[in-house]
Amino acid sequence: MKKLILPVLLFGCVIMFCACHRAMATVETESPVREEPAVEESAISFGKNSEESIQKETKTMEEYDFSIFANVEITGIDIDSLDPEEQSLLYRQAEYCQAMTDADIDKLREIVSEDKTFTHMSGKTQSREEYFDDIDNGYLIYFLIGIEDPVIEIAGDKGSITYTSVLNANAYGSEGTYRISGTHYYELIDGEWIAVNG
Repeated sequence: MKKLILPVLLFGCVIMFCACHRAMATVETESPVREEPAVEESAISFGKNSEESIQKETKTMEEYDFSIFANVEITGIDIDSLDPEEQSLLYRQAEYCQAMTDADIDKLREIVSEDKTFTHMSGKTQSREEYFDDIDNGYLIYFLIGIEDPVIEIAGDKGSITYTSVLNANAYGSEGTYRISGTHYYELIDGEWIAVNG
């Protein structure tokens, strides 16, 4: 008796499924054509666009995740109020500062143009490679860099950031916190901001 219950139940399910399917087919053929499918399609299309917008926003937020810069502090600006282009330039400056604290010369070479020069508080000017050598050899050790009150300006493929740099560093044997106000200039080359002379 128990062996018969399962086949009977299965047979009953198949019969019900066929009956429902036949009833639905009848309703479909008897129903007048309405415009609802078009509405549904546009709703699906709208949903797709919304999903793409969300993905684009998420990508932008992930792309400019400033929390990854352990040795860089940005103050005096609401990053969320910046447009994506301004965020990209500020993010590049933060990358540059983080590379300085990491003494990551390869990263610095990616960010800084070959002909860029650097002028120290003392007035001493160095080429890119002279400056990088001092970082690489430990004459310049950056522990923490603050980007204070940045003002970002972009015109086409040119950009600049004016701010006070708060450097916690050991500069040629003298350790302390140094505050330097100035402007850093960038040029958009092959989709990347590159630090250049002003």
